[in-house]
Formats: sequence, structure tokens, C-alpha cells
Amino acid sequence: MAASFPPTLGLSSAPDEIQHPHIKFSEWKFKLFRVRSFEKTPEEAQKEKKDSSEGKSSLEQSPAVLDKADGQKPVQTHPMLKPHPKFSKKFHDDGKARGKAIHQANLRYLCRICGNSFKTDEHNRRYPVHGPVDGKTLGLLRKKEKRATSWPDLIAKVFRINVKADVDLIHPTEFCHNCWSVMHRKFSSALGEVYFPRKATVEWHPHTPSCDICNTVRQGLKRKSLQPNLQLSKKLKTVLNHARQARQRKRRAQARISSKDIMKKTANCSKIHLSTKLLAVDFPEHFVKSISCQICEHILADPVETSCKHVFCRVCIIRCLKVMGSYCPSCRYPCFPTDLESPVKSFLSILNSLMVKCPAQECNEVVSLEKYNHHISSHKESKETFVHINKGGRPRQHLLSLTRRAQKHRLRELKLQVKAFADKEEGGDVKSVCMTLFLLALRARNEHRQADELEAIMQGRGSGLQPAVCLAIRVNTFLSCSQYHKMYRTVKAITGRQIFQPLHALRNAEKVLLPGYHHFEWQPPLKNVSSRTDVGIIDGLSGLSSSVDDYPVDTIAKRFRYDSALVSALMDMEEDILEGMKSQDLEDYLNGPFTVVVKESCDGMGDVSEKHGSGPVVPEKAVRFSFTIMKITIAHNSQNVKVFEEAKPNSELCCKPLCLMLADESDHETLTAILSPLIAEREAMKSSELMLEMGGILRTFKFIFRGTGYDEKLVREVEGLEASGSVYICTLCDATRLEASQNLVFHSITRSHAENLERYEVWRSNPYHESVEELRDRVKGVSAKPFIETVPSIDALHCDIGNAAEFYKIFQLEIGEVYKNPNASKEERKRWQATLDKHLRKKMNLKPIMRMNGNFARKLMTKETVDAVCELIPSEERHEALRELMDLYLKMKPVWRSSCPAKECPESLCQYSFNSQRFAELLSTKFKYRYCGLLNRNVRIGNNG
Repeated sequence: MAASFPPTLGLSSAPDEIQHPHIKFSEWKFKLFRVRSFEKTPEEAQKEKKDSSEGKSSLEQSPAVLDKADGQKPVQTHPMLKPHPKFSKKFHDDGKARGKAIHQANLRYLCRICGNSFKTDEHNRRYPVHGPVDGKTLGLLRKKEKRATSWPDLIAKVFRINVKADVDLIHPTEFCHNCWSVMHRKFSSALGEVYFPRKATVEWHPHTPSCDICNTVRQGLKRKSLQPNLQLSKKLKTVLNHARQARQRKRRAQARISSKDIMKKTANCSKIHLSTKLLAVDFPEHFVKSISCQICEHILADPVETSCKHVFCRVCIIRCLKVMGSYCPSCRYPCFPTDLESPVKSFLSILNSLMVKCPAQECNEVVSLEKYNHHISSHKESKETFVHINKGGRPRQHLLSLTRRAQKHRLRELKLQVKAFADKEEGGDVKSVCMTLFLLALRARNEHRQADELEAIMQGRGSGLQPAVCLAIRVNTFLSCSQYHKMYRTVKAITGRQIFQPLHALRNAEKVLLPGYHHFEWQPPLKNVSSRTDVGIIDGLSGLSSSVDDYPVDTIAKRFRYDSALVSALMDMEEDILEGMKSQDLEDYLNGPFTVVVKESCDGMGDVSEKHGSGPVVPEKAVRFSFTIMKITIAHNSQNVKVFEEAKPNSELCCKPLCLMLADESDHETLTAILSPLIAEREAMKSSELMLEMGGILRTFKFIFRGTGYDEKLVREVEGLEASGSVYICTLCDATRLEASQNLVFHSITRSHAENLERYEVWRSNPYHESVEELRDRVKGVSAKPFIETVPSIDALHCDIGNAAEFYKIFQLEIGEVYKNPNASKEERKRWQATLDKHLRKKMNLKPIMRMNGNFARKLMTKETVDAVCELIPSEERHEALRELMDLYLKMKPVWRSSCPAKECPESLCQYSFNSQRFAELLSTKFKYRYCGLLNRNVRIGNNG
């Protein structure tokens, strides 16, 4: 059979005959008599005599021929005189072919990559250059999430060698175990830095008379074989070569004929593929051959292209590769199912545009090949169109074209049978029975790619992307769960494959990525904190001291343990930290200590109540406590070298949530009860050092906490200050409303966490037995026990909202000219607000709102808004005052909106002091009707600056 031939020249016994100088003389004697003892009939002898008389040489002609086959003595015959073989051109051509064959056979003993002989390996382990990888390598690639699954891809990636263009007359077709080990070390290495030296690879060249490969292999074979017999004559060698080549030509011719028939029988596609006789146009023979399968000779159906650029029907080539061997049927080049690819689109467009005749007898239409399947759906009763026929009456639709309900109805009987079998044999597992049936059907049709995908799904491995990769895609592309699920369903419906993983797989992968999955240690150990490191999401009240009985907590809260969350954040930034060390010319093996500055944030999330459904009764507001790693420095050569700094510290992308609670940020008792364990962990970490392995080295980290991410409302709660209606309006100093209205700049920062604690004790115990007014003046607005040490700073969003609310009120008062008539009624003030809302909606497209929000505030605080409001104010003098007030506000706004004013807006920062004083002067003179001893808390720019 043709399948047994190697992909070289069709030589079935090449190794035995190539090694003829090393075989015993008795074996050559036996072969000699086989050649001389060809029986000939009288007709053949007469024909041979006739050929000899005409001067033609025959391959069966020999110096001595037996008259009979019964062992009688041979009669010597003398052939006609002819030139010596070595002086003829044919002898030289045969010598070159024989040299190439010997060279090709010798290549089987050498490695394609390094050129070493396989004889040096005791176990004789070798691997094919083409085809799919072995099981061990495939498991390693899946573990490392690599896409390559064939040897050519891996060899190109590791050794930089393109073996897809190999020619078996020049290149070996296998590689050794040493090169296989290099690939494994490459992908097993943690950093992936193991490379095979390029100079160690071999560059292969065609065979020449002075071929080093043949000489090397021949010398190696001589050591392990017998010495050559020198008594053989050159004439005998020539005769044997001619006889062998004649047998080879005859065998190849027979193999070509038989293999073609075998391939057609293997494909067996005459009932599913269209014949080229159905082409509507009489194309040239070469064109017809180019658009037909080289196995079944039908028009290409679902064409695929091999690595040697031959095109076949997908079903035909897969069946032939399964039966005939892993070689291209056209050129015998190594070919595997994994090498099959779709042809170029231009070829497919030409193929689909071919016009074919409908094979149905009653139809004479000519349709394009692309629309053929749609056309034959109208011929439900014709056998020539290869369509399923319903013998029961009306034509039935194909099962896959039905709705889900119709599919269930048609398969009801089969479903009952499968269920009965599953209950009897498989313990009721209907799913495994159906999937196994589907798998066997795919294997039977040689659709192994789909079968492998199904088998992977059955084994729980999946055939698409890893869940962690899908999770990263969802996070980095800012897709919500519903958006990702829609993309997942769309891709699955279009491709028919589960490339993306479902949401439940992403949630399971997310659990592994949560804090608590890195090993770390604290020196000294944290007080009242467990030393376990495998800590995930815990109850928000975990660690609550039993002494806190004053706060009955009935709420829902979830959080991470503070130290585990910090470790997880640092490990996520591992590459950034190591890259920062390299950029500062610091060695990677420095172990610290690293100083980490952490910014804490805590703010309410607004109304989160469920508007529909009947779930459990929970508070309608939520609070989130989070942190951001702002900066990391390392002490080196008596200097603090910065290795990391957050570029956008106010961005949500760098904010790490730590605790989420369903509570109101104004509920001081609940907030204190939930956050107290978290604050206790933070206090313990201040006096300890973290030991964490990063980049393969155990490193030390110290933490500095800056609670600057709180808005004013929350700062008042956690620091125990009175609410915004208090006379003492500033959270940094003891300024009152009246003092702030007269001077917005010069205030000394005197309030601290320790001082607030002392003032709380004075408020609680009242050691001087003072009245309430006297006691409030002594403690400067402290009325509750503070529990978080904060470094308060201005909150840009709330500052915008507060100032916009003040300007919104000023606009109303200016419309009503309150500076002339301060005793206006409540109805008049409502009329001013309605007038302002109507005018802003008409001019600025600002719709009236019940409560000030960020978007309304940003649109309101513009020069265009002031111009629109001035249209409702008759006095030109008031126009100038309003415009100057807004202009000063817009000049000061960049200072508190920027993360680093000294770098981003240095000019505005220099002018800030002058602008703030002028702003205060305007408020206390032109608008004193509003701020006569009652300055609102939001207009406090100078205090927080």
C-alpha cells in the first residue's frame, strides 16, 4: 500500500540496499542468483533478442542466465559490446539520485535542530518536527496559557527556526530529546529567560559529492557493522542498481494507481459533494482542477489548505489522514490535522461565485455555489439534491432549523429512551449520556476538533479562554456584568464555540484574586490579629471588641482584613516596584525597608435602597472605606529614593475597597462600631514591619497612613465634631462663622486628634461645672468621642457643591434686591427662586433640581450663568460685584481641584492668597446682608487652603 511508503522517494527497502558494502558475501551471492534466475518465456526471450539487435539495453539482461529454474548449470552467454557504465550519462544520473537517496536516509539519524546523532541517546528518544505536540508538552503549555499546540510553532518560538518550509531531501524530520528538554526549560522557567543559543542550531544544505553528513554517518555505521567485502566487482554493482531501480519504478507506478483508488474509497463523498460536471460553464481543464478536491475530484466543499499549499475538502483530507497516514496525498509532505488552514478569502470568493446546475431532474436553474444550499431546500422530494426526505407525508424541516419547543416535541420519544437508559445504567445522569453520544458522533465523522472541544468541556477544562483572562478583559474594558454576559452570548451564538467563560466561572476566578492568598509575616506580630494569611472576605464586625457595648449594631457589613488587603495591593504592583528600582539604578536584591504611604478614604454612597421586591429590611444608605497606595520609597545611601508614585491619586482605578457597610455616615455609633476593628488593625501595623517575598527576595515594608480622603461631613463624625450647623465651622482650627467672614486666610491649625480626645473628656466630665454655653465655647464644638485619627483636607467635589449652593442662594437674593429690603416674605423668596429656575432653564438649559448635585454645580459656576442672571438684576453696580465674585472663584478653583497645585497650576497658587482676601472682602461688604455673622460652612476656601 502507498500508506507504508515514507515521504522520501517511495523506497520501501532503501535502508537495506543502501548499506550493500557491509552485507555478507553469501547474501550478495543469493541476490545475484535471484537476478540471474529470472524466468523468461520464449516470447520474452525473442523480444529481448530483438531489443539487443536494435542496440537497446535491458535491465533484466545479465552476463549469465539460467536456462531453467531447476538448478541446472548455467550456460554462459556473451552479450553485445557496449561502453563501460561509468562512461555513460545514465550512470552518472543514477549515481546522483543514489547519492541523494543515501543522503536522505542518513538524515534520519540526525537531529533537525542541533545536528547531533540519535545514537548518542541511550533510550533513542526522538520527536517529529511536524505535527501536534506530545501530551506532556501540551499539559505544560495549557498550564502556562500558551496558544501553540504544534511542534513547528514551538520550534519557531524557542529556536527561531521555520521548519514549515523544510524539504526532506535537505532537512531531517525529527529532533532529539536534548532539544525537547530545552523547550521544557524555556516554558517552565518563571521568568522565561532560558533560550537556546542561535549559533548552536545547524544550517542544512543540499547533498554534494563531498557531503559531511554522509561521511559522518557512514563512519559511525562502519564502527557497528562488518567490514565491506572487497571481492565484489563494479559490474555486479551496476547490474544490481539497474535491477533495483526498475523494481522501484514499477512499484511506484502501481502505488500511484492503487493509492488514488484507495483515497477515493476512503473519502466516499459521492453522495455529499458536487461533481465538476455540474459546472454551468465549460472552464479550462487546469482551472477545473484548481477548484476541485485532489482526492475525490469533486468541487471543493468546505476547503482547507495544507502547509504545502494543496487544497482539499475538509472531510476528504481528514478521512485520508486518518486512514492513509499523516502525509499530504499529493506530494507526500508531512501533514497533520492541526496544520489545516482556511484558504485566502479571494480564492473562497471565486469558489463561491461559480455557477452550478441544479441536479434535480425537474429543475433547470443555474445558481451560484454560495446559494446552492438555500436553493435545494425547495426540492424536498428529490433524491438528487441529497436533502433529508420525510416519507410520512408533508416535507419536514431540518431539526436544527426548528424552534426549541418544536425540537423538544420531535425528540420526545428519543428523550424518554435516553432517560430510561440513564436511569438504568448511569444513575440518572442524562447529561453525560447525551454528551457522550454527541462525542461519539463527532469522532465517527472525523470531526476531531469539535470533539476535542466537547471533551474538554465535559472534563471541566473548557476550550476557550481561561476564566482569569476573561475576568481581566471584563475589568480592563470597564464592562459591567450584564454587558459582559451579552458579549459572551453573542460570541457563542455567532462562532458556535464557548470562547469566553460564563459569569459564574469569572466569580470563582475572582475569589482566588481577592486579598488573603499571599504568604506574609509581621515582625513583631500584630496585636490581637491572627497570623493566618489565607483570609478572604470576612464579616464587617469581625474583631469587634466586647467592651464596645454602647453601640447596638444591627446592620450588614463586609470587609477584608487590612493587612491582607495591603499585601494584595503590593503584589499587584510588584512589576511597577521592580521597574521603579531599575529606573533608579537600584539592585533588584535590595530587601528594604520600603516605606509605603497609604491614603485612606471613606465616604457615603448615597441611597442604595431596593425599590422593588420584598427583600430583607436593610438601611437605605451605604458607606465605603477604601485606601490608595500613594508613594513607595526606599532608604539607600542615606537618601529616600522614590520607586513608585501614583500618577492619578484621585482616580477610582487606584482605589482599593476595604470595607462596605449598609449604614448612614451620620450614624456615629454604627460607624464607630464597624470601623473600630479596622482602625485597631491599622494602629497595630504602625508599630510593625511587613515581611513579604517580592521578586523572589524577602523584603521589608513599613506603612504610613494618611487619612486625607474624607469629606467634611465624615470628618466631623469620626473626629467627634458638631455637625455643619455648629458655630465652629472649620475642621482644622477653632474659627467661628463671624471670624471666617472677616478673614478667610489667617487661621492657625490647632486642632488634632489628641486634642479632640481631651476636649471630649472635658465635655463628658465638665470638671469646671460650667453652663452649656460656656462648656461648648471651651471644647470648641467637640461633642462625641473621636475614633479615627485624620489629616483632613478639602474635598473638591463637596466644595464645588457647597459653593454652588451658596451662589444659587445669592442669585435669588440679588434678583429680589435684598440689599435694599432685607425683610422680604417667604412667598416672595419662593417667587424669586421660581423666576431664577425658569430663566436658567431657558438660557442655560439647567433643569430645576430638588437637591444640589455635582453636575448642576459645575454648570452653574460659570461666567455664562452670571451673565444670564444679570439680565434679571436691574442695578449695574450689582452686576459688577457678581461678575467679580464669580471671576475670583474660578481663579481659585484649580488650586483645590488639582492633586499637586505646585506642579499643575503654580501661577494660580501664587495668586491664591490675594484672591482669597479679595473674595472675603467682597462677601463682608457687598454681600454683608448674607454674611453678617452667619457665614455658611461651604464658603471656607481660605480656611482649608
